[in-house]
Amino acid sequence: MIVSPEPPYPLHGGGAYRTAALVHYFAQIAPVDLIYISNTGQPALLPEGLVRSQSVIALPPHGNGKAARYFRNAMRAGLGVPPLIDRMSGLGGRIEEAIAGRRYEIGVIEHFWCAPYVEEISRAASRTVLDMHNVESVLHERCAASEGGLAALGHRRFAPASRNLEAKLLPRFDAVLAASEEDAAQISRISPAAKTMIWPNALPMREIPRVERNGTVGFSGNFEYHPNIDAVRFLVNEIWPLIRLRYPDLKLRLIGRGDHHIRGLIRHDNSIEATGQIEDAMAEIAACEVVIAPLRAGSGTRIKILEAWAAARPVVATRMAAEGLSATHNDNCLLEDAPEQFASAVVYLLDSSQERERIGMRARRTFEHCYTWRAAWDQLDFLLQVLRSEEL
Repeated sequence: MIVSPEPPYPLHGGGAYRTAALVHYFAQIAPVDLIYISNTGQPALLPEGLVRSQSVIALPPHGNGKAARYFRNAMRAGLGVPPLIDRMSGLGGRIEEAIAGRRYEIGVIEHFWCAPYVEEISRAASRTVLDMHNVESVLHERCAASEGGLAALGHRRFAPASRNLEAKLLPRFDAVLAASEEDAAQISRISPAAKTMIWPNALPMREIPRVERNGTVGFSGNFEYHPNIDAVRFLVNEIWPLIRLRYPDLKLRLIGRGDHHIRGLIRHDNSIEATGQIEDAMAEIAACEVVIAPLRAGSGTRIKILEAWAAARPVVATRMAAEGLSATHNDNCLLEDAPEQFASAVVYLLDSSQERERIGMRARRTFEHCYTWRAAWDQLDFLLQVLRSEEL
């Protein structure tokens, strides 16, 4: 059984890729029942035969406008309840109805937002697993440091609230999956009793897209996500003007959904285009000359870098963006944090097709060896062995 607050398909974004990889892995071993907590009440569009059953639990509607989001987060901050924990609350009875008396060897909860349902899941499953896409308390701490104003105040309020919940809930699971060694170390500091195992983010194996280069620089992501919005602000204000001093006709493509959240940051610059949601992000990424990831906050590991590596494109990233990945400066990527050095690294790659090819192919080899679903499933094989040995 897998409980997820977001759909595994379509494969848009890091959360979907991580959840889909886990669903596919367990579907090879035993029938999988998916309990999908849905904003729309509509079932996830899954490949035929992937799961035995899908139960959809609809969340009550709420406003998605800017004012509604600010009001909700102000209420959360006042109550000391982290975002999405409250959104996912009150569903215990519905989850028990979806389980319908079945027994499972393993029950998996996707995302910390649903971790409070460990009690309901443990009544139906011999072993429970929590898949931590991010370490929420660390994410809020870093967002507080990179943002300002009321947003920073909110994140400073949510960070300790998340940490307290993590310390309380994580030890109740038989295993907690972390996306990287860095995340595992953070979890161990927050909750020493948690049984943490590393399971990296990964993508299905795919050939390098055969597309023509369009002479652009690309940054991909979900632009509803606070760290990506902050990255766009950092990019537009401090990095992009320096790049354009050397390449005044260069275009920047912001690839991904949530573009309405960043329109205000780019509306005065005709050299920047926001694509909105697209069907094949990797093909768009493959068409770029250089891919960038100028993040200053976040947790987990970045699918946007893995997509660029899979597409054999050279990446310039901050060290925060590349955290947790097998990223080596001047080998499979360029790593720079200061705006001037970041811009210089992009210009360096734009100046040299040979260097773009060298770093891009090194990146592709890293993807093939470390970050395909098949490679990541080796860690889940080990997890399964551990969980089953504990039953003996």
